[in-house]
Amino acid sequence: MSHEPPPQRLGPVTLAPTISRTNGWTFLYAAFVSIGLLTFITIGQTYILNEHLQIPIEEQGRISGQLVFWTEIVALLFFIPAGMLIDRIGRRPIYVAGLLLLALTYILYPLANSTFELFVFRTIYALGIVAVAGGLSTVLADYPAEHSRGKLVALVGVLNGLGIVFINQGFGLLPEFFTGKGFSGTEAGLYTHLIIAALAGVSAIVIALGLKGGTPVVKTERPPFRELIVTGFSEARNPRILLAYGAAFVARGDQSINATFLVLWGTTAAIATGMNSAEAIKHGTFIFIMTQIAALIWAPIMGPVIDRINRVTALAICMALAALGNLAVILLDNPLASYGIFFFILLGIGQISVFLSAQSLIGQEAPMAKRGTVLGAFNISGALGILMITSSGGYLFDVIDPRAPFVVVGCINLLLMAASVYVRLSAPGDILLAPHARPEDPADR
Repeated sequence: MSHEPPPQRLGPVTLAPTISRTNGWTFLYAAFVSIGLLTFITIGQTYILNEHLQIPIEEQGRISGQLVFWTEIVALLFFIPAGMLIDRIGRRPIYVAGLLLLALTYILYPLANSTFELFVFRTIYALGIVAVAGGLSTVLADYPAEHSRGKLVALVGVLNGLGIVFINQGFGLLPEFFTGKGFSGTEAGLYTHLIIAALAGVSAIVIALGLKGGTPVVKTERPPFRELIVTGFSEARNPRILLAYGAAFVARGDQSINATFLVLWGTTAAIATGMNSAEAIKHGTFIFIMTQIAALIWAPIMGPVIDRINRVTALAICMALAALGNLAVILLDNPLASYGIFFFILLGIGQISVFLSAQSLIGQEAPMAKRGTVLGAFNISGALGILMITSSGGYLFDVIDPRAPFVVVGCINLLLMAASVYVRLSAPGDILLAPHARPEDPADR
């Protein structure tokens, strides 16, 4: 007879055994702040390029793409080692370290005197991304009971979106606030970044106190380092894990394109009309925020759907939605036009759909004892997507058209949709039933 206490719940979400409500609530807070803290660098960087460094508009797409490219090169080198550490020493210390690295980045970024220094500070930021993204995705895989995985992923998606809206929109208005109070443009940029750094530091303390310590398996069950090194990519022999890696490639690329080039497109279009940097960044931020509002409204609709159907089928549907959103941008000439909101809503729906389905699929398929390492390989795939899509997107943005990066992502969405259909027919995996139809067996975990 098992003496294991019944699993606890957060509303409609059933938590995995040994996960307390305090752990769950702390993770929800982490989900709220993490992606917002990661994405604010795009808004801050656009402001710094214009106000602090006064980079010509026609060069900003290329520089932005190169900065993202360098970030992902560093991230690629460290995702697997970070995943190994997550599996060996626990999720919490790596997550906390990542937030502290983000805080340091935001302290240093407005002090840059050249684009070279931005590249140096981006190295610190990249290490922060590795730790925060690895911690977030691994805890997201750990905390839900299997039949609640889609619900928790959807809830985290909503909180990611709310955090992006709150942090990017709220703190993105600070430069205009400070300049309105009589501070110079560079002082406004500095104070804004210091406030963001303080938020990252406070969040690190909250997560250190509230997340569950240790790892989900006892010490004797932990695989040796040698095995962990090859685990992430050897697990791709499972076609559904391989498909999830492909989904991460385009999902992270999609998120990066939206974060980097929507803000830049809106800001440069606004500057072209004669607005100053602080006012233009507000318009560029608004465009990005509209996609995130659409995403957070759509997430609780899509999440339960993912729980009710085969997760490979769900991925195919989500790739179709993303392709529609990205390719529709071809029809948008002016990002500041009032009718542009329709296109930004489609972009947001597609972006969050791919994120939800990819996270649900990898969370279902990744082995528990090697989860951090498999999630590390998953994040490497995402980093490759950002690296390849954003670096080429920066060139296309400057030389061809600001809409070109979105078209590239839309075409990749179509390819992954076709791959999802193939895997669904050849290796569909389990079709999860509702909990009342099939009680969760601890052996399934």
